[in-house]
Parts: sequence; structure tokens; C-alpha cells
Amino acid sequence: MGRNRPVRGRARIRGSTPLGGAELLPRAETTGMGLPTSPPFGATAQVMTESSDVPELRTILATAVAHGASDVHIRAGAPPLIRVDGQLIPLDLPDLSSAAAEELVLGALPTAGDRRAFDADLECDFALTADGIGRFRVNAYRARGTSSMVLRHVKEVIPSIEELGLPGIARDLALRPSGLVLVCGPTGSGKTTSLAAMIDVINVERSCHVLTIEDPIEFLHRDKQSTISQRELHTDTHDFGRALRSGMRQDPDVILVGEIRDATTMRTALQAAETGHLVLASLHARTVVDAINRIIDIFPVEEQRQARASIAESLRGIICQHLVTSASGDGRTVVVEVAVSTPRIREAIADVVKTPLLQDIVAEGDYYGMRSFQQDAVRNVMAGAITLEEAEKVVTRVSDLHVALKRAGYRF
Repeated sequence: MGRNRPVRGRARIRGSTPLGGAELLPRAETTGMGLPTSPPFGATAQVMTESSDVPELRTILATAVAHGASDVHIRAGAPPLIRVDGQLIPLDLPDLSSAAAEELVLGALPTAGDRRAFDADLECDFALTADGIGRFRVNAYRARGTSSMVLRHVKEVIPSIEELGLPGIARDLALRPSGLVLVCGPTGSGKTTSLAAMIDVINVERSCHVLTIEDPIEFLHRDKQSTISQRELHTDTHDFGRALRSGMRQDPDVILVGEIRDATTMRTALQAAETGHLVLASLHARTVVDAINRIIDIFPVEEQRQARASIAESLRGIICQHLVTSASGDGRTVVVEVAVSTPRIREAIADVVKTPLLQDIVAEGDYYGMRSFQQDAVRNVMAGAITLEEAEKVVTRVSDLHVALKRAGYRF
């Protein structure tokens, strides 16, 4: 494929052979993209580019999915990039001009409202479905005056907790009748997928009303034993806090908050947990200790003492996770840290002096289903699931990891 010629029919990773499974449908057969967030699902977005100098988005997305990519990057000055097993790889396509990137981004925005929001805010979150290819969570943004976007491929089949490699305690936490359960980790660590798997457990095991508030909706849940109401930010509601307050009057048994971002949302989530609801939420935090400190720091100083008491009383568990490259080089493996509410955990949360002890309490809590990142890293290394180098990326103290591995019989 010529480096400066427009792409027609196929895209491929540079240095690879063309992908038979990533062929572009002929123009007459393309059906566009829809916004699968609230019924009816008929809203469409323009996905075919008007200019012959711009690669078609379906080509790029089909190639990404065929290679098992998690993300697609579109920006001016570079070819489209796809992330495979954590590594960014350029597609064998021409560098995108500013006009080409603009055309791809604006063509992907599904509604006039999204286009207005992008023009006004210079960034926009939305969800797209490429018929026959898959669903994507998208963030469009401006960078150095040009339009860019990142599309995350969302698997349409919700994986099970076991398929994700999460410990059995995740299922137990999902079936708690009330309280707060947090799933934490950095961006791209699989928090949303883990929460979807936990909601699916509830959907199969319980007859209840599940309310989700997401930005955007990624996994579509079909009613099984439960009835599930999925609301999307900017489409069905204006903000998490308002949707959560309103949700309390919608007779929910379980509430999923896509992300806790501010004190208002955290405060309302705690109130819901204290009044008999199960609240599942994600939070950007690397470890259990980080998660507790992050929650406390959300509140004004004068409220932090009461916040500690409320969190200690309402919290049922925290799952922190990281994705690392598998030892086989094929895919990624989850490494987790888990805290479960016990008297010692509650005391350490309530008392600021004892909060640093949480790490040791977690490490000593195997009986309750708890484990530290170091313990799970050792387990995965000894099982041959991940390499030592990958294990070192998720622990706080590498020297302690080496000591633990030596005790487990690992040979350096």
C-alpha cells in the first residue's frame, strides 16, 4: 500500500500482511453508526468521509477489532494508532492532515447536540456502534487547535468475573444487600468491565431494580432476573449528583455510579448506601490506601471527620486492579488488591492515625478474601501468568516483592 495514496478497502498494521477480516464494506453496504444509549436506538452518525483523501472510519475500526485492539487514536500529524496489549501501534495509512482529522471527528459525532457540545466545550464524550464491527466509547477533544479522538472498543458480551480473572470475593461483594463497593484503578485498568460483570451477577442472581448512571453507557444489560434502568450522562441526565439524587426516588435496590468525581456525588452515594441500597462505583485510585485518602480528600476539611465515620460504616469492599502484559505475550492479566469491611478495616478508616495500617491489615486478611497487590503479584508470577518485570510495575516496594518471591521459591 502506497504511503501517500488514499486507502481503499483495507488497512493494516505497518509491517504486517493485509487483514482479510478487516475489509471495508462497500460504500453502498455501509449502514452508519448509531448511539446505543437510550431507546429508540435509531440515531445515526455520518461515518463515511466525504473526501477521497481521508481513510474511512469503518476501515480503521475494523482493523482495530481484528487485531484485538482496546483503543483507537485519531489525531492530526500521525496515522491512526491502535493499542494492542497496552502498546500503541501505527496503522499502515497516511499521516492525517488537520482537515482529515477534523472530518473523521465531526463525522463520528452522533447528534447535532454532541456537535454543539464539542464546539462549545472543545471536548465531548459519546458512544458509537459500528454495525458489524462493534461498540466504542469515544472522547473527542481539541489538541493544538486540531480535532482528535480516542475510541475504546467495548466488548458486547459481558465477561464473567471468572473470565476476567477476578477473585471470588468480587461475586460476594456484588451480592451484598446494601453498602458501598468501590472498583478502583488507573485509566484503562478495566474498572468498567469489572463493574459490568458484577452487575451481571446481580442480574442473574437477584430479582431487583438496578439503576446505572454512566458516562457513557458501554455495556448494554438485558433484563434477566432483575430489571435494569441505564441512564447516560448528557443524554438522560445532566450530572452524576443530580441523577443519583433523583435515582433515590426511582425505587432502586442497586445503584451503579460510573465514576465518583466530586463531594456531592460521594455524599449522595454514602446516603444511598446508609439507607439500604447497594451502591457500586468506580474511582481513580491505585491502592486501597489511596482510595480511602482520595475519598476523604474529596470533602472539605470541616466534613472529613464525619466522612470517615460514614465511609467506615457504609463500605463493604474495595477492589483495586491493574492490567499487565501476560507472560505469554498474548493479552493481559489482571492483578488485584482487595479490602473487605471488617472491624479492623473500619477502625483504620475512621481513625486518620490508623489509616496507613490498612496495607498491613489487607495483607493479613486472607481469611476474609483480602489480598494485597504484592500477594497477588507473587501468586501470578509463581503460576507463570506474568513475568517478574510486569509484577514489579504494580507493587509499591520492589524489594519487598523480591523477598516474598524468594520465600515462595522463585529463582532469580
